[in-house]
Amino acid sequence: MTILTPASPLPPFPDRLAGRIALVTGGASGLGAAIATRLAGEGAVVWVADIDWPGAQAHAATLPNGRAIALDVTAKAAWRAAIAAVEEANGRLDVLVNNAGITTMGNIETLDVDAFRHELEIDVIGVFLGCQSALPLMKATGGSIINMASASGLKADPGLVGYNAAKAAVTLMTKSIALHCARERYAIRVNSVHPGAIHTPIIDKVLAQVPDPQATLAGFLSVHPIGHLGHPDDIAAIVAYLASDESRFATGAAFSIDGGMTAL
Repeated sequence: MTILTPASPLPPFPDRLAGRIALVTGGASGLGAAIATRLAGEGAVVWVADIDWPGAQAHAATLPNGRAIALDVTAKAAWRAAIAAVEEANGRLDVLVNNAGITTMGNIETLDVDAFRHELEIDVIGVFLGCQSALPLMKATGGSIINMASASGLKADPGLVGYNAAKAAVTLMTKSIALHCARERYAIRVNSVHPGAIHTPIIDKVLAQVPDPQATLAGFLSVHPIGHLGHPDDIAAIVAYLASDESRFATGAAFSIDGGMTAL
C-alpha cells in the first residue's frame, strides 16, 4: 500500500526568525529534522539536540546556522548542560521545541508496565524537564515554547493506551505552564501542536510493532478525512509560525494539524 502525502514542500519565510536562537529536541531525524530545517531556513540559529549524537551532528551540518548537542531528554543533568551550552554560545534562548518522543503500541491488557513507564519518561518527563530547564534562561528575554503533542492526546485509540496517556498529559501540562508564564509576566508563550499521522520514519517503527502492517496503515489513512497522511513540512510550518511574532497572542492553545482526524 502506498502512503499518500502531499508532494510539494512548503517554502519558508526568509528572515522571519532572523536573530532567534532555537533548540529542537529529537532534531536529528524525522519530524524534528524537518522542524530544525524550517526554523533555520527562516533565519534562526538552530541547536539540533538528540540522543543520537552522530545524527545530530550530521543534520546540524546541513543547516546554515546549525549547532549540534547530545541530549537525553529524560536526564535533568543533560538538560542543564544543554541549556548552559546555549547560554554560553548565544546568551539567550528564544524558541524551545520539545519534539523528542516515541510511540508504543499496546492496549491496557497487552502493554507491559515497563514499556508504559518508558513512554512516559520520554514523552512526558522529557517535556517537563525541557520546560523547567529552559525557563530560567528564557524568562530574561521572553520567547516561545512549542510542545509536540498529538491528535492522540485529544482522541483515544484502544491500541495506544500509553501514547494516549502521554500526549494527553503533554496537552494539559502545556496549558498549565502557559498560565504560569502569563501570570508571572515572563513573556513566554507556550503552546502544543497536535499532528495526525505524519509520514516520517516513526510510522515505519510503529508498523514494525504490529502483526498486520498493511491493515494498520489502512487504519491510519481511514481516520484522516483529508484522505492522506501528513507531510513533515505541514508540522514544521505551524511550528515556525508559533516561533515567530505572528503568533504573539497565542498561548496555552492546542493546534490540531491532523487532516480532520479530531473533527470526526
